[in-house]
Amino acid sequence: MNELTHLDAQGNARMVDVGGKAITSRSATAQATVAMLPATLQLIIAGGHKKGDVLAVARIAGIQAAKKCSDLIPLCHPLMLNSVKVDFEMDEDASRIIITTVCSLDGKTGVEMEALTAASVAALTIYDMCKAVDKGMVIERICLQEKLGGKSGHYVRD
Repeated sequence: MNELTHLDAQGNARMVDVGGKAITSRSATAQATVAMLPATLQLIIAGGHKKGDVLAVARIAGIQAAKKCSDLIPLCHPLMLNSVKVDFEMDEDASRIIITTVCSLDGKTGVEMEALTAASVAALTIYDMCKAVDKGMVIERICLQEKLGGKSGHYVRD
């Protein structure tokens, strides 16, 4: 197992110095799931929510979250993202929405945290918009699915 990069030799938190790293193309894909009552999912699918288009608002929230990741997570570098994608899969059999986010850039550090933050905030936005009709929703399985580029190479979740 590798050392934790955000700790110095004394165990103090530090921002990683990426000054000597090469600029490479990097991308990361993350997912989150929001489980809900079947009636809540049908309300979202039908676009009948009185607050508006739940998925459109969640998509914008996810994109904005990726752009603001370094404001939320103290040791993240501010990044100039090339692209942020937020997509939704309706799993009617399991009564859930699967959120998939993809972030990419050409830079010196990865975009895993941006993709994870986008998925998390999109899920939280779905919860916020639907909590009046379903307080029992569960946000689960927030995880990195894939990462490309950088020194550590290609990662794909098993």
